[in-house]
Amino acid sequence: MPYEVDSSVLEYLKSLTLLCVEDNKTTQLIYDSIFEDIVGEIIFADNGEDGYKKFIEKNINLIISDYDMPILNGIDMIEKIRKIDKDIPIILVTAIQEIDVTVKALQLNVNNFLAKPIKSNEVMKAIENVSKILIVENYLKEQREQKIKALEDKDEYNTYQEDLAFDKELNIVRNDFYYQMMDTKCHALIDFFYKPLDVLSGDAYSVRKINDNLTFYLIVDGMGKGLSASLSSMLITSFINHTINMMDKDNNFDLHRVIESSLEYIKPILLSEEALAVDYIVIDCKKSKMHYAKFAMPTIILQNNNNEIIKIKSNNQPISKYIKDFQISTYDTSNITKFLFYSDGMVENTTLFDSQIYSQYIENDFLESFTKEDMVAKFKEKNETQEDDITFIFINMLQLHNDTQKARVFQSSLDALDEANEWYAQIWDEITTDVKQSYNAGVVFTELFMNAFEHGNLGLDSDTKHRLLSEDKYIETLIDMQKVCDKKITVSVNIVDYFSERYLITRIEDEGDGFDTKILGNIFKKNNSFNGRGVYISKKSSMGIYYNSIGNSVLSLHKI
Repeated sequence: MPYEVDSSVLEYLKSLTLLCVEDNKTTQLIYDSIFEDIVGEIIFADNGEDGYKKFIEKNINLIISDYDMPILNGIDMIEKIRKIDKDIPIILVTAIQEIDVTVKALQLNVNNFLAKPIKSNEVMKAIENVSKILIVENYLKEQREQKIKALEDKDEYNTYQEDLAFDKELNIVRNDFYYQMMDTKCHALIDFFYKPLDVLSGDAYSVRKINDNLTFYLIVDGMGKGLSASLSSMLITSFINHTINMMDKDNNFDLHRVIESSLEYIKPILLSEEALAVDYIVIDCKKSKMHYAKFAMPTIILQNNNNEIIKIKSNNQPISKYIKDFQISTYDTSNITKFLFYSDGMVENTTLFDSQIYSQYIENDFLESFTKEDMVAKFKEKNETQEDDITFIFINMLQLHNDTQKARVFQSSLDALDEANEWYAQIWDEITTDVKQSYNAGVVFTELFMNAFEHGNLGLDSDTKHRLLSEDKYIETLIDMQKVCDKKITVSVNIVDYFSERYLITRIEDEGDGFDTKILGNIFKKNNSFNGRGVYISKKSSMGIYYNSIGNSVLSLHKI
């Protein structure tokens, strides 16, 4: 009794092109008699090489191939085809039962097998089975296309939601030193690099100013992927920030209580198999101590006055539902000049050099990096592709007393602005012939000096400035205001030689009341706003700008 193929499959087969690879002419005739009224087109090939050639030349939908053929056998032909098309349905016909042939065929994703001598019922059943694979794939393709169309229709909405999600993460991530220097008991540049691989980041961090002596640093790495790791990281980070805020109100910060309460908070939330790697670090500038509790985080890297690297390993197991106690350790930082705290996404990234991971290079790169920007540049030189979330905090305990210094005091006036620009340009002319570099430095200097003049010493707020500009009264008002202003602007320049590089550090200080430096975060995150455009341009044209805590002094950094 002939095999009856499902009517819907028969209809579909009429649209397909079948490639029959068979060296036996009699078998070709059998195939022709079976398929002539079933498939849209039959193409015959006499051996594997001919079959591969016709597969390349024709739009083939199905393949039925003999195994034992001259020139190129069926398995070798299929191997070549699979390098181009991993999904086209293939039926393999063989008169032998060798386990090696079967294993190889399965590895090549052969969809069905037929034994010789062939029987029309078995051939039709095999063709029906592989046709159903195509039908399902086409259905899934249509569903994907419809879904893509729907997603494209919602693309603007989805993008908006992703932006909101990332903004939420940035609100949870807290940095009290966002483009600010530490200038109380210690002088330091505190920089961060936070680059999630996806919108849902498993990394989080926080940098908090506890008081003039203490700073707190947190890095969290969810040991997993996707939403679960991201939620856990963000939840514990948010809780720790809240805890510090509450302690700040009572001026009673306690590292042990921060860790203890955050563990009690997160443990019931974590899944049974879930874990978090976390760094809790406090630097005490007055006592030159670093207190830390490292929960399975990568080694802290420090650099001392002799340019030696010190490594500090974790002193606690990962945070899980089952963790019971923890240890806080202390390290003397009196001779430490630089600090690097980071998540494992950085050191586990595969480099361009024989697939070595970045952990082989991080210590030397840190040693030779004066700034975060240097560190980022060295990382990118060695890593073509980011493989995971990357977070690091880079601290340079800035020491300028032994470096070349030039300083000058200027009046608060438009004429003084021209005078200061000329003086600053002469400094650059003495140290470099790079016109572009000098120009960028000049742009930064003009913007920051002007801010010190108009916003600092004259006390002109942004709204008033914009109104005066719209009324074409801005310059006129500045001239009137400068007549009664006796406040000065002090500029100091340091040239730092660091390994094979030179850096020029410029500091501009006014005598105004300063400003709330917390607004800097909004300026840099939302640079499309007119407010703060000068500060944003200055940041983009330099290696970094850093305000002091009250906002009346700003430091800019350039590599010479």
